[in-house]
Amino acid sequence: MREQKESVRKILRQKKEAMLPEERLSKSQRICRHLMNVISDGETVMVFTSKEKEVNTRPLIMALFGQGNPVVVPIIVKEDYSLRLSYLRDFSALVPSTFGVPEPIGSEIPAAADDIDTIILPMLGFDRKGGRIGYGAGYYDRFLSKNPGLRKIGIAFACQEVDNLPVDENDIRMDAIITEDGMVYPDGGTGSGDQRHRDT
Repeated sequence: MREQKESVRKILRQKKEAMLPEERLSKSQRICRHLMNVISDGETVMVFTSKEKEVNTRPLIMALFGQGNPVVVPIIVKEDYSLRLSYLRDFSALVPSTFGVPEPIGSEIPAAADDIDTIILPMLGFDRKGGRIGYGAGYYDRFLSKNPGLRKIGIAFACQEVDNLPVDENDIRMDAIITEDGMVYPDGGTGSGDQRHRDT
């Protein structure tokens, strides 16, 4: 399974890196618009702060600020492979930190997992069964296993889709997956999954 995953990760990294910066930004903006359709007013949203070649979450965070949604961001704790949480109220608080990820180091406003309604997760790859593959360190899988009540939305570019993702018992499935094409799991928004905040 480990070798399978590493093989898939290598292919997916190449696909993602082949995208042009302007294509990446345009598709990120479309992902943001789709996401905001399923985020309720007042909902507290945990969202990752993106690196250069990931889905750019800046448009999403700006939209959440504009709608008045509290925003929580993760801070990577390498020592025990965990995530520390902080509210984010201004982009100026973000500085490049672990793995080059922008984090509010020195400007933290502590948050608790119990504060969060929905978590927006990065994905290196996904399938249409709700499967997600990350970068391999397991930070988010550990966090989600300790906090199972959160609505989990994975975001990625459509080119990161895999027909059948190699997943094991430690891999946590998403409640929804959104690409620039819209919600691709569950069933384009019509299937099973966490329905708490979905528009009807």
